[in-house]
Formats: sequence, C-alpha cells, structure tokens
Amino acid sequence: MTTASRPAGSDRVPAARFEVLVPPPTDGSTRARLGRLTLTHGVVETPQFMPVGTNATVKALDPQDLRTVGASIILANTYHLYLRPGHERIARLGGLHKFMAWDRPILTDSGGFQVVSLGELRKIEEDGVTFQSHLDGSYHHFTPELSIEVQEALGADIAVAFDQPVPPASTGSDVLAEATARSDRWAARSFTAHSRPDQAIFGIIQGGLDPVLRAESTRVVAGLPFDGICIGGLAGDETAAQREATLDLVVPILENDPRPRYLMGLGSPADLLEAVHRGVDMFDCVLPARVARNGQLWVPGARLNMRNAQFADDPRPVQEGCPCLLCRNFSRAYLAHLFRAQELLAYRLATCHNLTFTLDFMAEIRSELRSGTFTTHLPELRAKSQLSRSSAVAVQSE
Repeated sequence: MTTASRPAGSDRVPAARFEVLVPPPTDGSTRARLGRLTLTHGVVETPQFMPVGTNATVKALDPQDLRTVGASIILANTYHLYLRPGHERIARLGGLHKFMAWDRPILTDSGGFQVVSLGELRKIEEDGVTFQSHLDGSYHHFTPELSIEVQEALGADIAVAFDQPVPPASTGSDVLAEATARSDRWAARSFTAHSRPDQAIFGIIQGGLDPVLRAESTRVVAGLPFDGICIGGLAGDETAAQREATLDLVVPILENDPRPRYLMGLGSPADLLEAVHRGVDMFDCVLPARVARNGQLWVPGARLNMRNAQFADDPRPVQEGCPCLLCRNFSRAYLAHLFRAQELLAYRLATCHNLTFTLDFMAEIRSELRSGTFTTHLPELRAKSQLSRSSAVAVQSE
C-alpha cells in the first residue's frame, strides 16, 4: 500500500489523503489500481464515478436517492452557483453541504469548463475570463483567485484550479499552445490563492491531443503541491482512440506520483472502463442522468429506449436483479407510460436506474481489482459496458 503526499514546496497539511491499496501489476497488463481517498466529509473508494449536481442538485433526485444509488461523492458547478443563488448566500446559510443536505464529499469544478460551454458569452484575457450571464446578460470577470474564493465559500471537500480548456480535436496549434500555457500559469495562481485548510485542491493538466504540450503540462502541474491531478481537455470532440492515446502518454509520466488522477467529463461505461484500465481513478459526467431523462435506460451490454412501443406492454423490470428504486418496484410498461404521460416520476426512476448501473459497474471494477482478477475478467467487463460508443461523450454541465 502506498500513500500520496504532495511534492516539496508546501507546508500546508493536506485535506486529502490518498492510499493506493492495490497497485497495478508489475507485468504491465494494466495500469488500473484500487485506491481510497479520505476527505473532510468521508471516504471515496476508487476508481469512482461522481454524479453531477450542477445547481446543488442531481436533477430529479434527493440526497437519499443519491445514497441509495451508491454515490459517495458528487460534483457541483462553481460558475452556476456563483450566479445563482450566489456563493456568499450559500456561505451565510452554512455552506454547500448544509444547503443541499448532503453530508458526503463534494467536488466543485472551477468554472473553467464554461470557457468552452458558454462559447460566445465569454472573453479570455491573461488575467481571467469575462462571462456574460446566460441568466440576465450581466458581465462577470472570473480569475483564478475569484474561482478559488467562490469554491472556498461553497466549502466543498475538493476545489479545482481555474483553467482554459479547449476542444481537443478541433483547436488549432497556436490557440492550443496559448491556452495550455495560460492554464499552467493559472494553476500556480489558483494554488497560491487557496488557503482553506479543510478543503483539498486539484490541479488540471491541459494540452489537447498534442503530445509535447500534454507532456509539458503534466510535468508542470504535477510539479505543484496539489492534492490531486485532473486530466482536463478530454471528453470533448476527440475520438475514443485519441483519448486513450493521450492517457497512455500522461499516466506513465505520473507513474511514481500516487496522487489521485481525475479525468473530467467522461461518463459512458465503456469509456470509464478503458480509462480505469489506463490508470485513472475518478470521473464525472452528466451523461447517465441526461440520457435517462430522455428515456434511455442502460442494461448490461445494451441500452433500452423506453419511448419505443415495444415496452408498452412489457411486465418485466428494466433489469433483472438490479437493486434500484425502479427495478425493485415497477415494470418497463409502467415507466414507458410515465414517459408518454410526461410524468415527473419518470425522470426520477430512470435517473436512479442509470446511476445505479454506473456506480454498480464501478463497484464491480473495484471488486475485480481487489481480488486481482481485473485483467482476467476484462473481456466480460467490456461486454457489459458496450452500450454504444456513440453516446460516450457529453458536456460536463447541465
């Protein structure tokens, strides 16, 4: 067992402790590893998937639903909470955990993803990014320092450095180089601005698909005393093969760095499995919840569109043996009816199922790693996870 520690250069006591319980095998058959991340509000077993609660809620679910589906940590969006209801208001009301009645760990992203997602509503400068609010048209200037100030006020267990991500496959080399260098500079500013002792902070590697830029950013960010390392600028417009090649570059550079590795924005079971296989520990994405609300239910090796007529008279559960709220109590026919009637219960039940499927799949991966059978059972895990490669990529915020 190995335990993560920060590189030299910080006298701050880390607010996160990461233990590698089962390291990758020495035969090189996989870089997957089993870990445990201890944070202020609890323990996160890794590899782990984080449901996304952009506005301090995972859409259609309450905190008890999240506990039931197996969530141990969730993500909330710094920029959206800054706009509404405001980080200062949340702080006055006792912090994000109390505000949303969630007593387990929370990670807040930095607002950097909105540099991509808000497109025409922002202007990038060296100091930071000026956003035009999608709510009322007002202007807001986000800097690394403000991002950290907001995240400290929210009080999540993990804050994330402010960065400038770009679409990895469609960004020109000059823009990519400029954005990567700026992100590396903002990483240092974010770390310097961070002072909350009970909150960990993760840095973000950028570099798109350029191997030289990606390797350099990895070394720069890993050289700073962050508590964890985010692999950003993926889960965008790249192919699965391009993403996996990038991970095959980044993870070996971090081989002797036991801090947790977090690939931002990845959500399909097939892509989660391949990233775990390449040495990634943490993930987040809106995908399981978003497709659930559109009637797409995940089962081993397939996906079911509950809006199809074939399910209108189907008395079976969506997935035999699934412990979720939907499968324990209701039929496919009932769920199909709810979607046709546009009943809100459809969104809750479907979301419970897809998140249960995703989190149970991650638990199965951890079980295989714990028993030393991950590589032996990799073909079966791949078969279970192959829902549709076309649904692998989704935006990180909703």
